[in-house]
Amino acid sequence: MTHILAIDQGTTSSRAILFDRDMRLVATAQEEFQQHYPDSGWVEHDPNDLWSTTAGTCREVIERAGLGGADISAIGITNQRETTVVWDRATGMPVYNAIVWQDRRTAEFCRSLRDAGHEPMINDRTGLLLDPYFSGTKLKWILDNVEGARARAEAGDLLFGTVDSYLIWKLTGGAVHATDATNAARTLLYDIRKGRWSSTICDLLDIPQSMLPDVRDSADDFGVTRADLFGRAVPIRGVAGDQQAATVGQACFQPGMMKSTYGTGCFALLNTGETPVVSQNRLLTTIAYQLDGKPTYALEGSIFIAGAVVQWLRDGLKIIREASETQGLAERADPAQNVVLVPAFTGLGAPYWNAECRGAVFGLTRNSRPEEFARAALESVGFQTRDLLDAMRADWAAQAGTGDVATLRVDGGMSASDWAMQFLSDIINAPVDRPEVLETTALGAAWLAGMKIGLYPEQEEFAKTWALERQFTACMQEAERVRKYNAWKRAVEATLSF
Repeated sequence: MTHILAIDQGTTSSRAILFDRDMRLVATAQEEFQQHYPDSGWVEHDPNDLWSTTAGTCREVIERAGLGGADISAIGITNQRETTVVWDRATGMPVYNAIVWQDRRTAEFCRSLRDAGHEPMINDRTGLLLDPYFSGTKLKWILDNVEGARARAEAGDLLFGTVDSYLIWKLTGGAVHATDATNAARTLLYDIRKGRWSSTICDLLDIPQSMLPDVRDSADDFGVTRADLFGRAVPIRGVAGDQQAATVGQACFQPGMMKSTYGTGCFALLNTGETPVVSQNRLLTTIAYQLDGKPTYALEGSIFIAGAVVQWLRDGLKIIREASETQGLAERADPAQNVVLVPAFTGLGAPYWNAECRGAVFGLTRNSRPEEFARAALESVGFQTRDLLDAMRADWAAQAGTGDVATLRVDGGMSASDWAMQFLSDIINAPVDRPEVLETTALGAAWLAGMKIGLYPEQEEFAKTWALERQFTACMQEAERVRKYNAWKRAVEATLSF
């Protein structure tokens, strides 16, 4: 038993990755699943798709590596966060589709809670803002809108979980209903200072606490899988939300270290150590990871649309067939054109937190082509990261006396684009470090599980294994940087006011 199986259940696909005893990637398997958009701003998944693609890719990757269940020491799980699943305790059947983190249907309810003055209390306890992004209001919507759901929940017949909890429950055959502290911290229901579910917030949202999972460390005992899945019962020993898993995989263990992951969205986390830093710039205070009962906190900025803007170019506008084509198009874009794309397809995240605004394009001319759209799409990710980084620097300076973030460590699919990473370095005017291992999210989940069972090294030794593949350094002239960022700020202001 010398391998760790990492499950990476994401927004558009489920992936399984095998790592050997030296934390080297052995094999991967991936399967996309259908997205459901039943109304404007609504995004759903069929929970059965999440489970079937997860189970299928796990079996596939083990077979692809020429291994068997006897070779798997443990499983680590990382997952799309905030996505909300409610299922029957007895049958395991979902009562409704999973409501995805991008979904905005509870925006009006969140506004009513803010107007009633509840946001300061919720922010103090959870570190989060009243936004439909988080799980709590999605859960309330299911209880209020699915026939019979509230009565069944109050009778103790229904369970709630983020995707990790649902997968743990399915993997263990219903034996374990649990989550880890990083996922609990994203629900709007968890007191990150006291380390427990908040009865005050549960009462406010009318959510029965009997639905909620047990909260454990990120490296902990989450039970064992059903023996029939892999030929033997495999222990589950690591769980973390995808952005926290990437923080671990990037070895951002010291206060002041920062990573940014570019997947469907973009998520930047700044390690703040033992102290939960209260943001003055509408960033989130969250748990980066929790080991041995001790949480390490982080500031987080969330961008809803990063890689998804490239998917829009492919699936919506149909101007590319593969995501990799965007780099070549961006390189050929007309430098005389100043097209700015604000990809607020499902609202804007940090630091704006506006659920109602929608995307906009500025600066179009008769000569605007796919090349200019591709460049604007990639640049929008850099601009949004700059927004986050400026806010984090200000909050960190207020807490630690310095706003310096020496280097930004990046990962995720879009980080493979040299053009996008060079523009990112240019617009934030700081080095951008891309590691040799881009699978940092899966690696973080694998390390948590492997460390827990003694197969992988402890924190300090693990951090020494981080290796740089390429560093991007800023080469844009300051006047050009200022001009481009000011144009972005004007475009955002116009989008918000529309």
